[in-house]
Amino acid sequence: MIKVERYTPRQAATWDDFLELTATATFLHKRAYMDYHAHRFVDCSLLARDNDRLVAVLPACCDGTTVTSHAGLSYGGLHCDLRHTHADTVLHVFRAMTAFLAAEGFDTLVYKPVPHIYHRYVADDDLYAMYRLDATLTSSALSQAIALSEPLPFDRGNKSGVNHALKQGVTVERGGDFGIFWPVLEQVLMERHGLHPVHSVDEIRLLHSRFPDQIELWTARHEGNVVAGVVMYYAARVAHAQYIAASPRGRELKALPLLFSRLIAQARERGFSHFDFGVSTEDGGRFLNEGLMAQKSRMGGRGVLYNTYTVHF
Repeated sequence: MIKVERYTPRQAATWDDFLELTATATFLHKRAYMDYHAHRFVDCSLLARDNDRLVAVLPACCDGTTVTSHAGLSYGGLHCDLRHTHADTVLHVFRAMTAFLAAEGFDTLVYKPVPHIYHRYVADDDLYAMYRLDATLTSSALSQAIALSEPLPFDRGNKSGVNHALKQGVTVERGGDFGIFWPVLEQVLMERHGLHPVHSVDEIRLLHSRFPDQIELWTARHEGNVVAGVVMYYAARVAHAQYIAASPRGRELKALPLLFSRLIAQARERGFSHFDFGVSTEDGGRFLNEGLMAQKSRMGGRGVLYNTYTVHF
């Protein structure tokens, strides 16, 4: 008998400890990460128990009659005890959760599974459950990632860019205050997309203070000035480029090819399985930024899907 309950802050330690037993959770699902923007979202995270034993958790928020797992994260997902949970249990958990949510007045679940490259062990049971629940695929964002066990080489242009940057005296540095990079990032995002970073500089500083081993700033510098940077998220088996930007001078100097050559090499040395450049699509995947996709592909990236499913009940 699966029993479902809503998460409360007093269960934070139980939640975080349970994540260590799963195949799909990353540090983004820890309460210290999820709760940094608690003021923006109404938490609707769920816990499922089988005879009082915790078997699954669902990071989620709600808006109106819709529950999303999770609107404030790149992916949410259902996280199950790897040792004792099988496909039938996952299906029972989802059915119990949708019944619980329906009783609470909700009628829709928007489900964002963890992309498979982040799994510590094969775990697509949730996708099977989506099929059984007659879920609709409502978004399919495309990222580019490198399989670090056999990485494809940079193309000729990026190899030339690395050499050019080195000849011009560009250096790569790990660490430093995020404030030295944020003006570059904000300018690029506003000029190219009319957007602000999802995180303010104070928020990324806060998250770095909570997860210093998982969130790092890498910069490319020329004559002491930051000309490019990447904020890296090291999540489970994946080194993920969360933010990427180069100033006009950085683009002239070909700073990003040099920076990425170092980032990819060190991720491989540290034993990560994949390097994820991030999505190159907009509007739920209906628009492909072909130029951005090509830049990442020329450094060895190939397609990885960030899907979203919708279940009505």
